[in-house]
Amino acid sequence: MTDDATRTLGKGSIPPGPVPEGIIRLYSMRFCPYAHRTRLVLRAKGIRHEVININLRNKPEWYFTKHPFGQIPVLENSKCQLIYESVIACEYLDDAYPGRKLYPYDPYERARQKMLLELFYKILGYQNTVFFGGDCISMIDYLFWPWFERLDVYGIADCVNHTPALRLWIAAMKQDPTVCSLLTDKNTFLGFLNLYFQNNPGAFDYGLSC
Repeated sequence: MTDDATRTLGKGSIPPGPVPEGIIRLYSMRFCPYAHRTRLVLRAKGIRHEVININLRNKPEWYFTKHPFGQIPVLENSKCQLIYESVIACEYLDDAYPGRKLYPYDPYERARQKMLLELFYKILGYQNTVFFGGDCISMIDYLFWPWFERLDVYGIADCVNHTPALRLWIAAMKQDPTVCSLLTDKNTFLGFLNLYFQNNPGAFDYGLSC
């Protein structure tokens, strides 16, 4: 359990107040890979933040003022500025906050990471370094990771059996403190999916104490 593991807000809930100065708010959902990307970047950069989890099957009426289609993730700062779409939100965090930079400074290397992201599955055989961005973890690795963390949950972990470089990358990612801090137990994921496919609105709070 992490401080991201808060119960979801649904229809009829009271909207949260203004975002306090000095922190940023993330509208999220514990099992969403797109929101997971943003949570990884927040943790990796050590950004003070709070998380509001949204029940995506029973969305609060007020949430549509945060995103026109009620999607996640959304960032909101103390100036009431809203940033959404996971890649855009992650880039914003890297640009707007000091400390460790996850995107490279070099314009070409930055563009290369974005090209790799667009190619995604097609680039798996092209790597000659442990991480996708080079010899150390960077933005591209965090943007890919949520889907690979879920391979075992979806019963397709053996799809990487014949890609040794990719298996080395997965093993290296599992050693990263940021990734470790947000790992979700497989049984918790499966419990969520079981309820989700039954259209049970309680799915989004699966595994949380009352």
